[in-house]
Amino acid sequence: MSYETKNIRNVTLLGHSGSGKTTLSEAMLFESGSTKRRGSVSDQSTVSDYSNIEKDRGNTVFSTLMHAKWRDCKINILDTPGSDDFIGEIVSSLKVADTGVVVLNGANGVEVGTEIIWEYIQKNNTPAILVVNQMDHDKADFDSTFEQAKERFGSNVLAVQYPLNPGSSFNTIVDALRMTMYEFGPDGGKPNKVAIPESEIGRAQEMHNALVEAAAENDEELMEKFFEEGSLSEEELAKGLTIALANQEIYPVFCCCAEQNMGSGRIMGFINDIAPSPNERPAALSTQGEEIPCDANGNDIAFIFKTISEPQVGMVSYFKVYSGKIKAGNELYNLTHRSTERIAAIFEANGKNRTTVDELKAGDIGVTVKLKNSHSNESLIQKGTEMEVEKMTFPSHRFRTAIAPPSKGDMEKIMKALHQIEEEDPTLEIEQSATLKQTILHGQGQLHLDLIKYRIEKVNNLELAFDKPKIPYRETITTMAQGHYRHKKQSGGSGQFAEVYMRIEPYYVGMPEPDGLNVRNAELVDLEWGGTLAFYWCIVGGSIDTKYSNAIKKGVISKMEEGPLTGSRCQDIRVCIYDGKMHSVDSNDMAFMIAATHVFKTSFIQAKPQLMEPIYNLDILCSDTVMGDIMGDLQTRRAMIQGMTTEGHYQKISAKVPLAELYKYSSTLRSISQGRAKFTRSFAEFASVPPEVQNQLAKSHASEAEAA
Repeated sequence: MSYETKNIRNVTLLGHSGSGKTTLSEAMLFESGSTKRRGSVSDQSTVSDYSNIEKDRGNTVFSTLMHAKWRDCKINILDTPGSDDFIGEIVSSLKVADTGVVVLNGANGVEVGTEIIWEYIQKNNTPAILVVNQMDHDKADFDSTFEQAKERFGSNVLAVQYPLNPGSSFNTIVDALRMTMYEFGPDGGKPNKVAIPESEIGRAQEMHNALVEAAAENDEELMEKFFEEGSLSEEELAKGLTIALANQEIYPVFCCCAEQNMGSGRIMGFINDIAPSPNERPAALSTQGEEIPCDANGNDIAFIFKTISEPQVGMVSYFKVYSGKIKAGNELYNLTHRSTERIAAIFEANGKNRTTVDELKAGDIGVTVKLKNSHSNESLIQKGTEMEVEKMTFPSHRFRTAIAPPSKGDMEKIMKALHQIEEEDPTLEIEQSATLKQTILHGQGQLHLDLIKYRIEKVNNLELAFDKPKIPYRETITTMAQGHYRHKKQSGGSGQFAEVYMRIEPYYVGMPEPDGLNVRNAELVDLEWGGTLAFYWCIVGGSIDTKYSNAIKKGVISKMEEGPLTGSRCQDIRVCIYDGKMHSVDSNDMAFMIAATHVFKTSFIQAKPQLMEPIYNLDILCSDTVMGDIMGDLQTRRAMIQGMTTEGHYQKISAKVPLAELYKYSSTLRSISQGRAKFTRSFAEFASVPPEVQNQLAKSHASEAEAA
């Protein structure tokens, strides 16, 4: 069955690990009749967490597409991981969702993971519903969680419901929107509707009035009627709340116990009645900034937000129809690769189970298989349209590890498998560093890269071991030095001869011209690894022909690529060539390159070399209770604390930390904070390493050079 755009709802379940998103999705599917029984995370029977690694770990790793039919609507549900190690799954789900359902743990309140997810909700301008789950927990506290949400997310957070008896005996919800009370039996499901007790009428009426006022604010007629009559009809209320929710002017709060299936049906009903359809949301933007109206009669445009590789199936592509209709047999165009794709089949998905459909209309989400050359973050469009959906932006990497060298044959197989995963996962980057002589994986955290390792070993039957990654140090100098070198080689016939006099000194923008030298030509070279080489030609009288200038510069740069101190790249040096000799027969480019390399090396050692290390900005969000332990750990990492501020309920620590001290930091932070602290990092600068570290690294490099 093909659903009209107005009857489609796209929601994504979001929240900190352990909030109960997957359990809520099970209750939603069961209540809608999409499943005959509710699965359980503990017995590994959920529709969502169906992969082996999710069953082994007991929590969500991949986003999962499901759908439920509710009254006249189709509700597409995307369950997402709670760990920000898998932030790519969250970002891609928010891209295609029209409403976020943020699940809060009623015992733990608003946790740091939820705050990070909320930032992405705000960036995407996604309407959001809050659900306080686990009302049957002994320590469940709806009022405290609601107040925290209001404090963190603003005054637009308004309660629709509250539990009458939170805790182990929980079975009753007061609904202020419908001004009724729901009593559930021991097995949950459909509740009995009863009158709100007299003792609760005042609180419920106050909440109801706040909701009516929020609904009326977006429509002058509704506001006028509200002032005249003091209330709105159910239809008028629904209309006003839909507008308010779509414009993020209200964040309604519900409560439930997903595990006992108490309250999920009411949430589904609200999504059906109030949550915006895709065409009630602002039009998506193209890569050129043009609007793409969500219209089933428009040009065919689909966006692939997720791809996975499955055994016996191949590449599976998850997409949202942004415009037009996508039908089986369609031929669509991929602007990124300038290639045509034929849509062989279209499916609706409930986890790993897929059902064939003939077409999907604008706003709907579906699956196709075996696309030849299309991947995540790419659009498939009707030929001649020339309009791609704006691409997703993913956060920068926070973790790096090296691959321990296996056998040559296995390395080729591992790289092939890794590149396959890299196509599926935009938050993974593979770097084959010639400088560090390592293959380095960049990801979001230890869990993220452990997942990569698991997939390589289980799916590809290959052993993958991780190693500590080397640090991309830089070398520079701190004072001026000069020297010369004569290269002379005679082996019959034409020989090699070159003599070069060189002065080197630290380079900085705006420095004065070299003292005592006549500059004939000055060139600033932006080095590909960063930093600058200032190359000055100061030869007077033709002792070296200018035609050898480029050869000398190449010789200098070749040595800067593998510095004299530790083999690291050099930067920010001014080189002045001020004298030398050449031979009319034996001088050539190679001779001058060799001479330049030697004199640069010897002069560099005399110029008080300084090893520089990459320093990263580190921002940590944590609670008061673990702040001291985190600060203590940072002190052991040569961190420079930049400041401490309060963000909502959490403390934010800002520091600058050497990259060399950040190996496996995500695992350490998770251990220190019991998973209740998060961090981001970004490159800040290169800074001098301490003398003892420099001496140790220089000795180590010298020993390796001798052994080689």
